[in-house]
Amino acid sequence: MDFILQPWPWYVSGPLIATILFFFFYFGKNFGVSTNLETLCTIAGAGKISDYFKKDWKERDWALVFLIGLLIGGYLAINYLSSSTGIDLNPTTVNELADLGFADAGKTYVPNEIFSIDNMLTLKGFAILLIAGILIGFGTRYAGGCTSGHAITGLSSLQLPSLIAVIGFFIGGLLMIWVVFPLIFG
Repeated sequence: MDFILQPWPWYVSGPLIATILFFFFYFGKNFGVSTNLETLCTIAGAGKISDYFKKDWKERDWALVFLIGLLIGGYLAINYLSSSTGIDLNPTTVNELADLGFADAGKTYVPNEIFSIDNMLTLKGFAILLIAGILIGFGTRYAGGCTSGHAITGLSSLQLPSLIAVIGFFIGGLLMIWVVFPLIFG
């Protein structure tokens, strides 16, 4: 059990991811999560509002099974296969986040300063989550996929648009952390 409870090294997890990608390519499927949101909107009847959602969702039912597997796997991993709930953050990062007001930095993946019910019900908390959700949704559709789809599937199949998207994700992340994040929480 100790082997499963520890973070897996790259030489174990990397080939496992490559094997999964091989099966996706072999069966003519694309890896990615964001298209499942489109599929869920189609199932919910969004095609009545927008022609964009007038698609046969049954062509992507395998992806919904994949998404359900991700949710179940994540739940099992965090509740039964994790030895601790803390994260191994660099002490400098923990101090910088504490200076910005994040008291539990390094103790949880989801900071209470953003995701607690009390903070979500404030104007600032609600605005942060709403604007972030809109930007992520728009960016995902505009880029033609999410970070996992482009960075894992797109780059492994040598697609230039995925390389450009991943470079854009990286630049956007750096700008967010070094410029926007301190403005919001500093």
